[in-house]
Amino acid sequence: MRLLVTGREGQVVRSLLRLRATQSDIQVHAVGRPELDLAQDRDLVGIFEPLKPDVIVNAAAYTAVDQAESDTDLAFRVNGRGAGLVARAARQLGIPVIQISTDYVFPGDGVRPYLESDPVSPVSAYGASKLAGERETAQENPNHAVLRTAWVYAPEGKNFVRTMLRLAKSREEVGVVADQVGNPTSADDIAAAVAAVAINLKANPHDPALRGIFHMTSQGETTWAGFADTIFRESAARGGPSARVKGIATSDYPTPAKRPANSRLDCSKLRNAHGVVLPSWNDGLARCINAISMTGEW
Repeated sequence: MRLLVTGREGQVVRSLLRLRATQSDIQVHAVGRPELDLAQDRDLVGIFEPLKPDVIVNAAAYTAVDQAESDTDLAFRVNGRGAGLVARAARQLGIPVIQISTDYVFPGDGVRPYLESDPVSPVSAYGASKLAGERETAQENPNHAVLRTAWVYAPEGKNFVRTMLRLAKSREEVGVVADQVGNPTSADDIAAAVAAVAINLKANPHDPALRGIFHMTSQGETTWAGFADTIFRESAARGGPSARVKGIATSDYPTPAKRPANSRLDCSKLRNAHGVVLPSWNDGLARCINAISMTGEW
């Protein structure tokens, strides 16, 4: 299996590249800027074809959620039209495309985990741009799987886990939003799930049940405050930084982009169609903190 993944620095990209060391039957090649810039409207076949991929994974994205409120055009070029260009190139090469998407396509006002069939209505420019990418992908290439995930973290990069550990170095107490709930999801677990979906798509080229939109998050749910508290407990157990968590309301921490209050995703469809179930978020977090502790780079 030869996976071509767009982007180089993203958390999911790095995790997919790490996957090569543990799964010898999977080759992963990452292509990013400057040779691949999804903000530029261009034919991508010439970039992808020499690499002879079996499946293309579009993990490149504009991910600055708050900045997207004022940089909307660029967010839509990368996340919307850029996703369409990747999907079109995959169709021209006769191969599937996997599009990584987000819980932010939902308004967040539901009282249960969202199903793939629930109405979408983003409350931020970032969410709207990712929804545009889903639609562009489906329009350009019927042979696709859109994988919506949420609250992604990894041992490296910019994410909630790294932010909490950094703040704990200089603060005894950290205020964290306690009225938003979701499914923290390890980028390493996402990478393993993406690889499994890719294998299924390649092995079953005409099975419509394996194509379409799927939700893909870790099992279990918590609030951002609960997430932070567990991060600090796991860190303290390994001699790392820790702090008290003070639960605060979303209104106490205003941001340019509105966040969904309910980010929970129901992943039953992914389990039933692809046989893919991600581990619990607690297990994924423990592995992440352990990886950080091994480097000593708290």
